[in-house]
Amino acid sequence: MRAERQWQRAREVSELARHQGALVPLDTRILPVPGMEPFVLRELLSSAPRHLRQGGPRPNPFLPWDRPLQVDLLEPAHVLLLNKYPVQEAHLLVITRDWRPQGGWIEGSDWQAVAQVGRDTGGLWFFNSGARSGASQPHRHLQLLPRRPGEPSCPLAPLFLEQLETGKPAWSWAYRLSRRSDPLGGSDLEGLYHAHARALELGDPGRDGEPQHPYNLLFDDDWFLTVRRVREHGAGFSVNALGFAGFLLITEGSDRGWLTRHGPWALLKDVAAPRS
Repeated sequence: MRAERQWQRAREVSELARHQGALVPLDTRILPVPGMEPFVLRELLSSAPRHLRQGGPRPNPFLPWDRPLQVDLLEPAHVLLLNKYPVQEAHLLVITRDWRPQGGWIEGSDWQAVAQVGRDTGGLWFFNSGARSGASQPHRHLQLLPRRPGEPSCPLAPLFLEQLETGKPAWSWAYRLSRRSDPLGGSDLEGLYHAHARALELGDPGRDGEPQHPYNLLFDDDWFLTVRRVREHGAGFSVNALGFAGFLLITEGSDRGWLTRHGPWALLKDVAAPRS
């Protein structure tokens, strides 16, 4: 049983940071749209964060990071932070203290930091490799949405587990799905990452300087998923890794009519690379 100290600490820091104005939760509501199950659709009611609206070069919010959002220092080279614009309470980021590009390969030290947090707190981890896969910041960061024991990590988790049982791929886009073997120790993460990268022709982390294509990662205690991407937007929807977990965000520019006619699976197919 995990101690969940990091989750409890994140809630305490969240409360203080909100009072200080350092935390700006996004105002959303869930839209119960028939026929969209098991996807969860949220409508953004507040204005989009400024860093998502402004044009031109963006300042790096992690150099230096916002100290009121700091939950823990992960030795030797990472920080555990609160997401400044969360939809869920205690939305966590694992970032590198020094500059590392989001578009580069995730390194062994990054996986060690993830494993350090994962030993204490479980949930849905995800990573957007760059702008074309939904990343809003160029500084390397992996994200965690904490979950309680026994709680599904995301709406599509039951389908992932079903695929692992049958061994049959269900979707027509380029992805790899594997079972986790060491959820508490995290020793399996780097190997799965490398194997998926080679299988999806993203490149070889041990040989190539950087990934050849954009991609998303998602994983929890039971499974590890990599999706190769071709674009970030489809039908006015900005789709990051959470789209492939079953979470979609409706904003002012989203084409709701298109989504009603074609459905969320067609949206994912539109932004993912086709399966070869």
